[in-house]
Amino acid sequence: MKKYSRRLARTMAVTVVGAVALAGCASSESSDENTGSAATTTAYGILGDQGDGGTPVSGGTLSFASYAPVTSLDPAMTQPAGATGGTEMAAVYDVLMRYDSKSQSFEPQLAKSFEESPDFLTWTLKLRDNVKFSDGTPLNADAVVASINRYNQRRGGNSQVYTQMVESNVASDPSTVVFTLKQPWRTFPAMLAYGHGMIVAPTSQQGDKFNPIGAGPFTLVSLQPQQELQLKANADYWGGAPNLEGLKFVAIAGEQPKVDALKTGGIDMAYLRNAQTVNAAKAEFPGYVDTTSMSMVGQLNGAPGRPAADPRVRQAIAYAVDPEVLNQRVREGQGMPGTDMFQPWSEWFGNVSGITPNATKAKELVDQAKADGFNGKLTYVGVNDPDAQKIALAVQAQMNAVGFDVALEYTSSITDMVKRLYIDRNYDMSYGAYSVADVAPEIRLFSSLSSTSTNNILGYKSPQMDALLGKVLSAPDETAKRAAIVEVQNLVNTDQPFLSWGAGVNYVAWTPDVYRANPTVDGIILFDKAFLKK
Repeated sequence: MKKYSRRLARTMAVTVVGAVALAGCASSESSDENTGSAATTTAYGILGDQGDGGTPVSGGTLSFASYAPVTSLDPAMTQPAGATGGTEMAAVYDVLMRYDSKSQSFEPQLAKSFEESPDFLTWTLKLRDNVKFSDGTPLNADAVVASINRYNQRRGGNSQVYTQMVESNVASDPSTVVFTLKQPWRTFPAMLAYGHGMIVAPTSQQGDKFNPIGAGPFTLVSLQPQQELQLKANADYWGGAPNLEGLKFVAIAGEQPKVDALKTGGIDMAYLRNAQTVNAAKAEFPGYVDTTSMSMVGQLNGAPGRPAADPRVRQAIAYAVDPEVLNQRVREGQGMPGTDMFQPWSEWFGNVSGITPNATKAKELVDQAKADGFNGKLTYVGVNDPDAQKIALAVQAQMNAVGFDVALEYTSSITDMVKRLYIDRNYDMSYGAYSVADVAPEIRLFSSLSSTSTNNILGYKSPQMDALLGKVLSAPDETAKRAAIVEVQNLVNTDQPFLSWGAGVNYVAWTPDVYRANPTVDGIILFDKAFLKK
């Protein structure tokens, strides 16, 4: 096959200081602001010189402390990101494509090959021979098309960008799917490394009931939503029986307890996002580091009738809240603060920066809005935990200092927070994360800012932004993509639909006896070749 490859030419020198939330979809304030290291940072890749462990060992169950434990294994109902169930679902369904951080290219996983036409408008996917779902039914081209169509119909994560860009997906023969795009997209393989590439069996949906049946290396034993998920090895996995007997995903409240459990052997792996615990874990454990842009954002509800519907109010908030202050008060100076959408370490850093906080400008804008009837009142919604409260109080103090009257309200859990923001849309302001990776940043940008995206909870509908996102998607090369992203930054500086407060680092840490855990996009880990060597 022809390999789609992106050679990332980036400057790695970065002085660190910043934060994060619930990756790319759900918004949260608990333990997610992340950080870099001290003077330089690795954008993504495996840290720790373990080697490959030699001859694999069979047996054992690997225990993984998730960031946000899953409530469902339906890819169309669960955000397909590493922090929010992507690793769990990839274990059950596998993925058609995976991202290899060493070669910086998308490689076939469940697929056999994926080839593009010279104009990037037609992509041909070939499937491996004789692959079966765990119920014994064939994983063929019809099953792939049916799974992708189901995912889009149920509006799974990133489905709007797929339907905007893809004209059709057709099974041309039992082992071939042809994708015809509406406009060129050089990074289209990324879509099949997320939820669209997690193929569910046709027998999974029985009326209103969904059974997680896939062709991945593991199958379901039991699921206690938001508590524990147990999987067992699929002996008939197309790539050969896994080395591990099983996987167990557990819920541990708080990040320091996860690190403590790693130290004592209570768990083998943990997903970490808090600046201090990430830095501590990086110093002690091997693992996978994933640096993301816009991993600390202020979310503003600009829907009609809300305070942030007034562009002066949005601009005032942007000028009022200083990311450096948040970093010092909330992250002990260990984060990566800044108003740039993409900071200097990123390939997509351009020649236009975000706005510079300015309390005087903020007060002038608040006063202008008040002269036209704005009462200054605004409700900030956060999660009820100590970390979230620190963020909320720091934001409240800076905003009140320029004339706002900010009331704080807390939800009891991340699940309640997601419902309030993403379903009820009942908030004025909150804290979250877009967690945009350098690999295919257009997917998260579209999901967060497009007028058609269900993940856009900002009430922001801008034809100009939609056109710019289209330019980013169809950029013919990295230079053109960077230029289009600069245009997005310019428009964000003017419209201020959200507030960029910093980049962050996610770290999937594991104990030294874990080998061949294979990271792909967005912190998703594949376990088909993993083993424990105790």
